[in-house]
Amino acid sequence: MEKKAEKEKIKSSKKAINNVVIGVFIFLAFFSGWFLGHQDLKFQKGKIIPQIINNNSSTQSVDFSPFWRAWDLVTKNYDGNLDLKKLVNGAIKGMVNAVGDPYTVYMDPEETKNFETDLSGSISGIGAEVGIKDNRLTIIAPVEDSPAQKIGLRSGDVILSINGDDTAKMSLSEAVAKIRGKEGTSVKLSVKRGNETKDYEIERANITVKSVKSSVRDNIGIIEVSSFDENTAQLMKEATNDLLSKNVKGLILDLRDNPGGLLDSAISVSSEFVKNGVVVIERKQDGSNQEVFKASGNGKLTDGKIPLTVLVNGGSASASEIVAGAIQDTKRGVLIGEKTFGKGSVQQIESLGNSGSLRITIAHWYTPNNRNIDKTGLTPDIEAKTTDQDFSQNKDPQMDKAIEYINSKS
Repeated sequence: MEKKAEKEKIKSSKKAINNVVIGVFIFLAFFSGWFLGHQDLKFQKGKIIPQIINNNSSTQSVDFSPFWRAWDLVTKNYDGNLDLKKLVNGAIKGMVNAVGDPYTVYMDPEETKNFETDLSGSISGIGAEVGIKDNRLTIIAPVEDSPAQKIGLRSGDVILSINGDDTAKMSLSEAVAKIRGKEGTSVKLSVKRGNETKDYEIERANITVKSVKSSVRDNIGIIEVSSFDENTAQLMKEATNDLLSKNVKGLILDLRDNPGGLLDSAISVSSEFVKNGVVVIERKQDGSNQEVFKASGNGKLTDGKIPLTVLVNGGSASASEIVAGAIQDTKRGVLIGEKTFGKGSVQQIESLGNSGSLRITIAHWYTPNNRNIDKTGLTPDIEAKTTDQDFSQNKDPQMDKAIEYINSKS
C-alpha cells in the first residue's frame, strides 16, 4: 500500500509539474511579444501566477490570476467551438478600450489594412471622416463628392446608430469598420443634427481623394487641402508653383473639413508659409519628452507681402490644426471661420506581430506659442459662420470674408 501511495504521489506530482509547465508555456507564448517591446515591465518572482510590476508607477501592480482563471473557465467549459485567436484579439481590444482614450485603439488585421489604405488616399465606404467628440461618434468632415456629402451629411453631425446598433459604447475603430464595406452595398445611419434626428441609407463607393486642389478667383489664389496623406506635400508644391506663376495678389488656404493625417505632410505644408522657426511641439502632458518640429526654410509662400488667410471650421482637426496654429502663432496669416475640432493628441502605430496593430496616444501637440490644441481647438482671428440656409443656397460667407480681407490688404 505504501509503495502504491508513493507511486500515486509521484504520479500526482508529475501531473502538477506538467500543468505548471504547460501554464508557463501558454503565458510566455501569449505575452512574450508584448513584453519584448515593453522593458518598463518586469516579473515579480515568488508566485506561481506571475504578478506584473510597472516601473513607471511603483504603486501599481497587476495580478493576472483573474485573467487566467477566466481563460481556463472559457476554454475548458464553453460548450461550443472556440477561435483562440479571436479570444486573444478580444482580450487585447478590451484592455486597450479600458484606457478610456478614443484615439488609443487596437486595430485587428482588417482594421489595420483599412487604416493603411486611408493614408494612401483611397478608401471604400461612404466618404466621411469620423471622430469622438463629447463622447459621441461625430462626423468630422465628409469627403468632397462622396456619398456622405451628396446625401447631405455635414461636419458636426452625431451618428446615433449604425445599422441599428447604438454607437454610444462603440470604439472609433469598431464604428469605422461597421460604416465601411464593399462598393455598392449600403449602410443605415441614424444621425442627429441639433435637436433633429434623421435616418439615412447610404450606398458605399470606392473613393480616391486628391488631397490638394488650387484655383484663382479675383486674382486671389485658393488652395484647398482636404487631408494630409502621402501625396499632399508634392501636390502642395505643384499648387504653389502654379499660383506663383499667375502672380496672385493674395492667398487663401482652405482647411475646412480637413480631418488631418500625417505629421510629415503637415510640416511640409506649414513650411510653404512659415519661413523659419517652430511649427509644432510634441510633448507629454507632464512636460517630458519634448520634441520640436521646425519649418524647412524652403517655402515659396513665406513672403509676408502676399496676404494670407486660413479658413477653418469645426471639421478642421489634427494635422490641419497644426498648420493653422503655426500660421496663426507666427503671424504669417489670419484664421477666418469657426473654432476648430480640437484633436491635438499624437498617436504612434505599433505592429503586434499578428497583422494587427496598436494605435496609442503617446503625447500631445502644442503650437509654437505653447497652446494646447487638444479638446480646446483654435479660435479664429475673424469669426464667420455658415448657416444651414447658407449651405442650402450654396453660399459661402467664410470664403467671402477671406476675399474681403485680402482685398483690404492689397
